[in-house]
Amino acid sequence: MGADMCGIVGYTGGRQAAEILLNGLKRLEYRGYDSAGLAVCDENGTVKLVKAVGKIHNLVERTKQGKVLPGCCGIGHTRWATHGEPNEKNAHPHISGAFREERSDYSTDDVIGVHNGIIENYEELREKLLRHGYEFYSDTDTEVAIKIVDYYYRKYKIGPIDAINRMMVRVRGSYALALMFRDYPGEIYVARKDSPLIIGIAGEESFLASDVTAMLNYTRTVYYIGNLQSARLAPGEAHFYDLNGDEIRIPETEVTWDAADVGKNGYQHFMMKEIHEQPQAVRGTLESVLKEDEIDFSCAGIDDTLLEKTESVCVIACGSAWHVGMTAQYVMEDLAQIPVRVELASEFRYRRILPQENALAVIISQSGETADSLEGLRIAKEKGIRTLGIVNVEGSTIAREADHGLYTKAGPEIAVATTKAFSSQLMLIYLLSVKMAYVKGRIGADAYCSCVQELRALPGKIERLLDEQERIQWFASKYANTKDAFFIGRGADYAISLEGSLKLKEITYIHSEAYAAGELKHGTISLIEERTPVIGVLTQKRLLEKTVSNMKECKARGAYLIAITDRKNELIDGSMDFVIRIPETDEHFSGILAVVPLQLLGYYISVSKGLDVDKPRNLAKSVTVE
Repeated sequence: MGADMCGIVGYTGGRQAAEILLNGLKRLEYRGYDSAGLAVCDENGTVKLVKAVGKIHNLVERTKQGKVLPGCCGIGHTRWATHGEPNEKNAHPHISGAFREERSDYSTDDVIGVHNGIIENYEELREKLLRHGYEFYSDTDTEVAIKIVDYYYRKYKIGPIDAINRMMVRVRGSYALALMFRDYPGEIYVARKDSPLIIGIAGEESFLASDVTAMLNYTRTVYYIGNLQSARLAPGEAHFYDLNGDEIRIPETEVTWDAADVGKNGYQHFMMKEIHEQPQAVRGTLESVLKEDEIDFSCAGIDDTLLEKTESVCVIACGSAWHVGMTAQYVMEDLAQIPVRVELASEFRYRRILPQENALAVIISQSGETADSLEGLRIAKEKGIRTLGIVNVEGSTIAREADHGLYTKAGPEIAVATTKAFSSQLMLIYLLSVKMAYVKGRIGADAYCSCVQELRALPGKIERLLDEQERIQWFASKYANTKDAFFIGRGADYAISLEGSLKLKEITYIHSEAYAAGELKHGTISLIEERTPVIGVLTQKRLLEKTVSNMKECKARGAYLIAITDRKNELIDGSMDFVIRIPETDEHFSGILAVVPLQLLGYYISVSKGLDVDKPRNLAKSVTVE
C-alpha cells in the first residue's frame, strides 16, 4: 500500500462531463500512468464509475467515448502506482463502500474520490476504520483517505467541507483530493496539501486538474488553491475555505500559455518539438531579465546588494535540475568565486543542516511541485537561509513559497525527458553567475558586457546546431542495439555528461553511466568492451588534453570514441571515431550547446528502437511524492 500520483481532472457544468474528462486525461498522458478511471454523476444523483488498466484508449472504449456515463458532473484520474499492482481495484476513483468489477452504479456510496500524493499514516487510519466496520478492497492509501472523509461525514452528520477539514487535521502526508458526495449532485469538493491542484472557471462551467494543460482548451482563468485549503465547485462557481471552514478569497490568475503550445505541431513526438523549441525558450528566459544590456533580477526582488552580500550558494534539486546545479557549481565558483554546494533534494531533507549566514539556497524545479525539492526549500527557510526558486510553472508551490522566484520561459513541457526546461534553467544559472561576479567585482565592466553578448548569441547557436542532425541520426541508427554506454568529462563538461547519460537511459533503456573522466581508471574501465561507446564532452580548454587521454585508454580496450567539442584540434581529430562539433562560445556557457546533440542522440536511438519517446516506462513527468 502507498503513494499514487499522476493526473486529476474534474468538471461540473452544462455539458456531458465524460467527454471533457477524457479529453483532459489525454492531455495528462505525458505524465506517465498505468491505469485510469472516471466517475460521473447525473442530475438524479446516480453515480456511475468505470476504470481500465493500461492506456486511456482502453477507458475510451469501455465508456464508448463516454456515452455510457451520462451526467454533467464528474472526476477522472490517471494512476502511476508506486505501490499496489496496476489493476482495476487499485485504479481511481475510489469509493466509500465496496468495489466490485461487475458493478457500475455507485449511487449508494456517500463519497467517491480521486487522489494524488501519499497518506503516511494510512495503516493507523485503516485500523481505525476496520474497527468501525469499514471493508477495504484495494492496496492503495487513497481508499483510506476516501473512507476517513466518509467516516467523519456520517459520524458527525456534517457538511462536506467540515468532513474534509477533519480529514486534513487527521491525515499526515501529501494529497490533492477531489470528491463527489451522493447528497450533493452537481458539486465537486477538493482539498490540497503539497500536491498540485488547479481550479478553472469559464462562464457556467467549472474545471479542476492537477496540471493546467488539462483545462487550457476550456479556460485561462484559474485559481491555485493553497496548502491545507479546500474548495466547493458548482457550475461556474468556486468557493474556497481554510482549515477552520471559513470562506476565503484566492486571487484569479490568467494563464498566458496557448492551447496550441501543448500540441505536437507536426512533429512525430513532443520531445523533438521541445528540442526545437529550445532557441525560443532560452531566448525568452534571457529577455525576461535582460534590460538592454543589463541583467536585472528586480522582477524577483533581487537587487545588487543581496547578490553582493551572498557568501555561499546551495543548489537543491532532483534529476536533470540537479545536473543544472552541478553546472552552476563550476560556473559560479569560477566567475563569482564563492563556494557552491549542490544537494540532491532527497538527501538534503534528511541531513542535519547548519544555519548559514549570508547563504542563498537555489531550488530548481520545472514543475515547481517536486516533493523533495519543496521540502528542501522549507528546511532552508527554517534555518534562516534566503531562498530563490527557479521554476517553469507560474503559481506553483515552490514559486509561491520561495523568498524570490525566477521563471524559465519554456512554456508547457510535455515529454517526460526534459529538454527546453533544462536549457532555460541553465540560462538563468549563467545569468545569475555573471551578475553575481560583476556586483562582487570579480569581473570588470568589459568582461561583463562580453558575457552578456555571448549569452545573447546562444539561442542563435542552438538554432545552427539543430540544422545539423543527419549525422547524429546516422550514428544513432548504427548504435541503437548497444547494451552499455559511458559519458565522461571534466569540470562543467562532467555536469553535461551526467545529463547526456540520463537522457540516454531514460528514453532508450540502455545502461548508461556518466563519470568524471579521471575516475574511469578507478574501477569503471573494467566494464569497457569491444565497441562500447564512450562519449566525451570536450569544451573546457585546460582540461581537454587530460580527458582525451582518458578516452584513449578506453580505445586501447576496444571502445568506440565519440567527441562533443567546439574545437578543431589535431589531438581530438586524430583520436576519435566520431566527432560532433558545436559552435564556439565562452567555455563557461558551452554546456547549453553541448547538451543539444546529447538530447538528439538519445531521441534518435529511442526512435530507432521503436520505443515510446514521450512516455518512457516507469517514469512520471513530475514527482510529487517522496
